[in-house]
Amino acid sequence: MVCIAAFIILAIIGVFVAIVSIFKPKVGKAYLKMFKKAWGCLWKKVRLQKCETGFKDDVKNTILSRVIVKHPKWVKPLSVIIEILSVVIVIIAVWALLTAIKSLLALWALGSCNVTKPSACSMGAEVCSIDESEPQNPIEGTVRWFTEWGEIFEAIPDKFKTYDAASYDFNYVSVNPDIGADKPIAVDIFDPGCSVCMVSYRNQKEAGFFDNYDVHLVPFAIQDADGKFKFANSEIIVKYMLAAEQVRSGLAVQIIDKIFTAKNHDGIYYQEMFNNYYSREEAVAKLESWLKEFGIDEKGVAEIRKIVDYPETTNKMAENRKIVEDELRVKGIPTMIYDGARHTGLFKAD
Repeated sequence: MVCIAAFIILAIIGVFVAIVSIFKPKVGKAYLKMFKKAWGCLWKKVRLQKCETGFKDDVKNTILSRVIVKHPKWVKPLSVIIEILSVVIVIIAVWALLTAIKSLLALWALGSCNVTKPSACSMGAEVCSIDESEPQNPIEGTVRWFTEWGEIFEAIPDKFKTYDAASYDFNYVSVNPDIGADKPIAVDIFDPGCSVCMVSYRNQKEAGFFDNYDVHLVPFAIQDADGKFKFANSEIIVKYMLAAEQVRSGLAVQIIDKIFTAKNHDGIYYQEMFNNYYSREEAVAKLESWLKEFGIDEKGVAEIRKIVDYPETTNKMAENRKIVEDELRVKGIPTMIYDGARHTGLFKAD
C-alpha cells in the first residue's frame, strides 16, 4: 500500500514540481525518478505482481531518516502509522475517483451530477430540482451512495430512447385545444412556483412554441420525500388549474398565464406573490377573483371550489407525480417532451 499511496501523492504534487523544476531542474529530475519507480510499482500491483520492496523501503527510509538518529524507538510505531496512512490515502483516492465517475455519469444520464439533490450541482441544467431527503446517519448515507449508482444505470438506456409525448397518461390541460390534430403533441411539465418554469413559459410564448405544437401542460407541485411542497401555494394552484379545466376549457391556461406573466399594482410578478407573500387563504381568494375576471359566475366558482376538494383531484396530482418521478425519472423541471426527445431545463427562445 505504501508504494500506491506514494504514487497518488506524487501524482498530486506533480503540478507543483513541474513549476519548481523550471527554476531548479535537479528537483524535476529527482521527482521524475521517484515517480517512475512509483508507477512501476503501481503497474505491478495492477497486474497482481509483487511490488519491489526496494521502493517501499526507499519511501519509508526517506520519511524516517531523521527520526532514526534522534528517536530510534519511534521507528517501529511510525512505520506502522505510515502503513495505516497509506491504506487511508488509497481508500480516499479510490472513493474520490469513483465519486468523480459517478458524478459525470449522473450529469450525462440524469442532467445533474448530484442524483438525490440536483440543486447542489452547478454543472446541471437550469432547473427547479426534485430533491430527496438527506441521509440521517452513515448507514443511510452508504445505502444511498449505492442506490444512486442503481438510478444512474437505470437512466442510461433513457439517453438512447425515443420519447412519444402522446403515450404518457398525464392529467394535463391543453394550451390550445383547437390547434388541430395535424400539430405534433408536446408535454410540458412545470411547477407554478418555479422561477425557471416561468422564464421557460415566456420563452415558449415568444418563440411560437405554443403555435407549433399541441402542448399538454402538466401542472406539477414539487414535493420532497416527506411530502412537503417546495413552493408555497403550488399545491393549491395545481388543484385549481385541474378543477377549473373541468368547468371550462382554457381556464387553467389563463390562470398560469397570469401567474407567469402578470404583475400586481406594485409591479411584483404574481408568482413571487404566491411564493413569498400570500397565505393559502389569500392565494385561494386571488385565484377565485381571477376566475370571476375570466367570466365564471359565483355558481361556477363554487363548483370549481368543490372539485378542488374532491379526492379525485388529489389522486390526479399523485398520478402525475408517479409518471414524472418513477416512469420518466425526472430530477428537475421544467421538463418537456417533443420531437421524440426529452428536454430538461430552461427552454431558450432562438
